[in-house]
Amino acid sequence: MRQLLLRPGRQPVTLLLTALITLTLLTLPFLRFAANRLVSGEPLMVWQVAHAGWLALPVAVLWLSLFGPPGRRTALLTLLGAQGLFALLIGLGGSGASELARSSSPLARTAFGSSLWCAAGLSLLLAAEAIRAISRQAVWRILLNLQTGVLPLLLLLTGWLDQLSLLKEYASRSTTFHAAFSQHLLLVCGTLVPVLLAGVPLGLAIARCPGWQRPVFNLLNLIQTIPSVALFGLLIAPLAGLAAHFPVLGRFGISGIGMAPALIALELYALLPLVRSVVAGLEQVPPEVRETARAMGMSSGQQFWLAELPLALPVWLAGLRVVVVQTVGLAVVAALIGAGGFGAIVFQGLLSSALDLVLLGVIPVVALAVLCDALLRLLSALLERKDD
Repeated sequence: MRQLLLRPGRQPVTLLLTALITLTLLTLPFLRFAANRLVSGEPLMVWQVAHAGWLALPVAVLWLSLFGPPGRRTALLTLLGAQGLFALLIGLGGSGASELARSSSPLARTAFGSSLWCAAGLSLLLAAEAIRAISRQAVWRILLNLQTGVLPLLLLLTGWLDQLSLLKEYASRSTTFHAAFSQHLLLVCGTLVPVLLAGVPLGLAIARCPGWQRPVFNLLNLIQTIPSVALFGLLIAPLAGLAAHFPVLGRFGISGIGMAPALIALELYALLPLVRSVVAGLEQVPPEVRETARAMGMSSGQQFWLAELPLALPVWLAGLRVVVVQTVGLAVVAALIGAGGFGAIVFQGLLSSALDLVLLGVIPVVALAVLCDALLRLLSALLERKDD
């Protein structure tokens, strides 16, 4: 009996997260109901929401898993409870919003409360912790993490969440949202392509000439120390001057505000992690590999493509992950100089004190960054598995 009571202490992370989930559900508001989008609304606790009693089932599963013997089966039980809780939280938020919409005016707004946001985030952390214990293979870990969002995505696509204030905000601004999404993708892709074309050759060049590494990295580090808003501002004057003296540049979209300064700033920020990963990837190639390749009679080009590149590619992809996630996030700030994207929605929401509008811009950015990171991690894991 004593050993059974001591088992939760062997899983300190799971115990802490489960306790925090239980605490937040019992003490913080689950939903927030407002008569319209202009008022803050009133909080609703979990026991005031219809069918919220179902939450006791996954929470009980999580507590039960703490008393199981450490191992894969217990981790599977924890994963089942965490993913079930995450999906159920989203589903109950949608059903609660539908119930309140039927009993009030069409202008009423129902939003997720702090306990739902906190419990959902903690359940994702708990699921990630369980997945680490289930499998050591990176591919399976990534796939198991990705499938956590399948049920919430189905709820979204089937219209289960349409009565939530966030979805009502989307319905009224769908055209603006889709335009912002296209513009954000254009900013990201317009940054990545030139950076890859310039950064990879630059990294290869200074990897072959170590004497150039210090001045190049000093310059790129200096650019990184400049705050993003300041760098966007510094580019306005010279680009505006160029457009004034050479009007033909305006036909190509080059001006003091808009896409041109945004793309230049994003590309400058992206150079350092990409160039550093290229150099680090080549430096970690064992000298024995190069000597063996030369002994086999390979030319310098063959040595690079057949020996160095396969070993350096995982490091390059890790650097590319940093560049992509960084660019997706920094593209939000580019809206301050008229580049558009989801940042325009975010700043419009901040200026009007509309939390739903802010979330309408923030959530897609987070989802896009997480998805890009997961796909690049999956590609890197598959390449490493193939090499093995």
